[in-house]
Amino acid sequence: MDEALRYMGFSDKKPDDTFMDMVYEVEKELLLACKPKYTYKIFDVKDISFEKNEVSLKNCNLVLKGKDITNHLKDCNKVAIMACTASAEVDRLMRIYKVCDMTKAVVCDSMASALAEQICDEAQKEITEKINGYTTWRFSCGYGDFPLETQKEISSLLDTPKTIGATVTESYLMTPLKSVTAVFGISDKPVPKKRMGCESCNMRENCKFRKRGERCEF
Repeated sequence: MDEALRYMGFSDKKPDDTFMDMVYEVEKELLLACKPKYTYKIFDVKDISFEKNEVSLKNCNLVLKGKDITNHLKDCNKVAIMACTASAEVDRLMRIYKVCDMTKAVVCDSMASALAEQICDEAQKEITEKINGYTTWRFSCGYGDFPLETQKEISSLLDTPKTIGATVTESYLMTPLKSVTAVFGISDKPVPKKRMGCESCNMRENCKFRKRGERCEF
């Protein structure tokens, strides 16, 4: 809830009771609509090339490209590739609100974004409990110079249309909208929990958090 309210712009002040009543009403509908799913695969690292800025994996054609993702995985010997979704039912609820009540539509969109991250958190936690090793934080396509186009490759690798009901559009966006692909590294020794920071983020010029003097915490 705190994260959703932050997305709505309530970082310095708390909404009034009337607004919060509406938020809780939307929350109930959203939780009823949500059918969270995730899928993942783990691969051994074949090679990390700082010259080419890419990470290649064993038994897999996917190559993770970009200086940021290469640095992110530099201390790892395995990589988990994951995809999560809040479900098509959540998209349907957002469309209904857009027709009936735009205020509720904005609230629902913010809450669904926070919910998608929460699903990813729980998924990574479950995956981590099944493996031996230390993990990095999640790194999603579009962060830094990690190409958004990689989403289509990850979707194909994980067969997301079949496993979680999510596809990638021609513009490399996920559908249902509240779906996420991500990568995190696995190591046999502790790895630094560094964050990406604003300067390397593709969204820094248009970020609503930076305009308010805040950070998105990535």
